[in-house]
Amino acid sequence: MTDPNLPAAPEYREDDDRAGWHRLDVRMLVVRPLNELLGLIPLLVGLLVLGNGDVWRTVVSGVVIAAVVLFGLLHWLTTRYRITDEQVELRTGLLVRKRLAVPRDRIRSVDLTAKPGHRLFGLSAIKVGTGRQDKPGEDGLTLDAVTSAEAERLRLLLLERRAPDTTADTAVAGTTLSTLDKRWLRFAPLTLSGLVAVGALAGVVFNAARDVDVDLMKPLTDAAIRLAHEPATTSVPLIAGAVVTLSTIGSLVFYVVQYWNFRLTREPDRTIRVRRGLVTTRSVSISEDRLRGVEIREPLMLRWGRGARTAAVTTGLGTKGASDLLLPPAPAPEAHRVAAEVLRAERSPTEAPLSPHPTAALRRRMVRALVPPVILTGVLAWSAPSWTWQAALALTAFCAYLGWDRYRALGHALSDGYLVTRSGSLLRETAALHQSGVIGWRIRRSYFQRRAGLATISATTAAGDGEYHVVDVAERDGLTFAATAVPDLLRPFLIEDDQNDQATPE
Repeated sequence: MTDPNLPAAPEYREDDDRAGWHRLDVRMLVVRPLNELLGLIPLLVGLLVLGNGDVWRTVVSGVVIAAVVLFGLLHWLTTRYRITDEQVELRTGLLVRKRLAVPRDRIRSVDLTAKPGHRLFGLSAIKVGTGRQDKPGEDGLTLDAVTSAEAERLRLLLLERRAPDTTADTAVAGTTLSTLDKRWLRFAPLTLSGLVAVGALAGVVFNAARDVDVDLMKPLTDAAIRLAHEPATTSVPLIAGAVVTLSTIGSLVFYVVQYWNFRLTREPDRTIRVRRGLVTTRSVSISEDRLRGVEIREPLMLRWGRGARTAAVTTGLGTKGASDLLLPPAPAPEAHRVAAEVLRAERSPTEAPLSPHPTAALRRRMVRALVPPVILTGVLAWSAPSWTWQAALALTAFCAYLGWDRYRALGHALSDGYLVTRSGSLLRETAALHQSGVIGWRIRRSYFQRRAGLATISATTAAGDGEYHVVDVAERDGLTFAATAVPDLLRPFLIEDDQNDQATPE
């Protein structure tokens, strides 16, 4: 039976399903193929220029270009989107129709990206993210592309979760927290981005050369043979100089391409917005309501140059295609200043004095750092030429430095409502996590940690990496730290030690 007092279901009308749908900007008919062809330039040049006039290479190049143009046309013809009070919807596909819908109350981020083709025609691609981490590739949807003005309006609309307002003024300027200083370029060679960029470029060039039957290995092999016949005092400096030069040039190019026009602002809609990029521009908005802390990252070489990066500890960025960057490689004081500005604090909690860890933690690090290279040195001294074990001995000294440096990095503290923890040497990370962001604790004690009276206490959170570790802390100190940071979460499982005023596990 049915209850006569219940309201009747709304009558379905086909017009409702057709209302409010929009196409992508018509200029995408040019922009999408242009962006795709820019990425295929090395292959097309190889086929047309280095192809020795072969007809089949010209035909293949024409087919590739025609397929890219046709794909762009079909994408524009078959794609529709609309934004309602409840959700963002996207329909696309010709043979296989796909319909995506993202509830507006689940939207966690709205990122804007403009590749060279987009910028030429004043367009931007919008990625609507839900922060979903369990299934990479299913984190929201992408509208590629709309006008830059419309993209900015949609960014404000979706982050504020209000009804669409085509007359809203989206040009309200935010408060600038930091902008790129050209003097920061000196930090570019202190990162590994140059080697990565050179390696990626070499891979592209070699693959393109192989596709057009050009042998690039022969000149490299000949050069290696000539260097092998040179004295070590000549060949080693030449190789090292070449690596350093290529790495420096690659790092500078990477830094400029990625971080040029960098600007960090606090927007009126309570978001922290990062804009950057020379060729491809990107805008990432981080809601302050979802911000749980900050992290200072200092790779070894960057730390030697007194530099650092700043990243956000926030929910909703997902795992793929998202960015937590707040500041590119820059002076360490600037990194801490930006952290304080983002957290609205007079001083960044990442600068708080940290409690050192016991000497047992030093022993663990020195043993793990020294045992492998010492064994290697002994094996080489017994079975290999003299210079190899001497090189291994130098490696042993460097590993000893790393072990000592890893111990010096250890520390933890509570500062103005934030849990602060630091660890690492090759990559030193100082994380400040707000107490309200802690949802649990994980306590781990290996066999050797138990013998040394140590433990690793991990604060679990829905933000950032998911866990932030206090590594090799004295067991009682770690439990007391956790119980003090979030009393109601761990204290019911602890027994108070009245004599030492410390906590012990139940």
